[in-house]
Amino acid sequence: MTTDNNDKILLAHGGGGQLTDELIRKHILPKLQNTTLSKLGDSAELNLPSGSLCFTTDSFVVKPLFFNGGDIGKLAVCGTINDLAVAGSKPIALSLALIIEDGFEMKLLEKILESIGQTARQNNVDIVTGDTKTVETGSADKIFINTAGIGVKLPNADLGIEKIATGDKIIINGTIGDHGMTIISQREGIKFESQLKSDCAALSPLTCELLEKTSGIKFMRDPTRGGLAATLNEIARTSGFSVIIRENCVPVNKTVQAAADMLGFDMLAIANEGKFVAVVSPESAEEALNICRKHPLGKDSSIIGEITASRDVPVVELETRIGGKRIVQMPYGRELPRIC
Repeated sequence: MTTDNNDKILLAHGGGGQLTDELIRKHILPKLQNTTLSKLGDSAELNLPSGSLCFTTDSFVVKPLFFNGGDIGKLAVCGTINDLAVAGSKPIALSLALIIEDGFEMKLLEKILESIGQTARQNNVDIVTGDTKTVETGSADKIFINTAGIGVKLPNADLGIEKIATGDKIIINGTIGDHGMTIISQREGIKFESQLKSDCAALSPLTCELLEKTSGIKFMRDPTRGGLAATLNEIARTSGFSVIIRENCVPVNKTVQAAADMLGFDMLAIANEGKFVAVVSPESAEEALNICRKHPLGKDSSIIGEITASRDVPVVELETRIGGKRIVQMPYGRELPRIC
């Protein structure tokens, strides 16, 4: 039995036999080809520099699968790279596990695999091991992806929530909410005068440069689900310090803001997929900001606030444009499900 680009995924493709072998060798390997993966072992053997390693895993169920600025494949690679990047490491290798629904079109799978391979190559990361499973129609909403990644800790990266102190500055590398609002607008078929575009991107080129060229970076986190509000509340709750940010310093695309206002979403709670928050010592903040602004991934970077002492319970406060203040709550749940 043979397959071509017009065929669909069958349950038999996950059975471990001829169709599984054909799916791997004909459709998957050509898109992700590298020496380690081509051995098709049960695990990958990697020769890595000595020192600390960072390890992470993530799953992706975004709907729709393809969106302006990316797709589930690009998102899976970027999301895992970013988790390694904000831990202060240089991403090296990823695993890729596909859970594919019976009837999924092979040409769409190949398009996703092409995106995965291209994104990995652009960021000097290899997909070194993986797995494929098939499930019955209606069990997985077309395709789900799981990735895991390892990175080598940069020698000058000394990050930790315990290093945060009062007076530290908070930097974000660009506009917030782009990804979440793009997903919801395409999901609901809502059109705006200016087209929304996800910020889906791999952050390691910028984070590695930042950590290599400046000192004073104390902590980094990527504000994905729950957006900036969730990330800042996590920092406050874990560090024991309060956070104040200034509304007029938080970069926002005007079209994204208009979309959020129209649909009733809080900009601070909307997901991002190409942003990081860095807590930086006050004496290093301007240098770090300048490095970010000179990089394509950080041209809209801004110092949005600072760490302050807590009077009682650590809180996150927003100083509004008119000079008032409001508490930024930890989001109760996800305002937008299936955004990554």
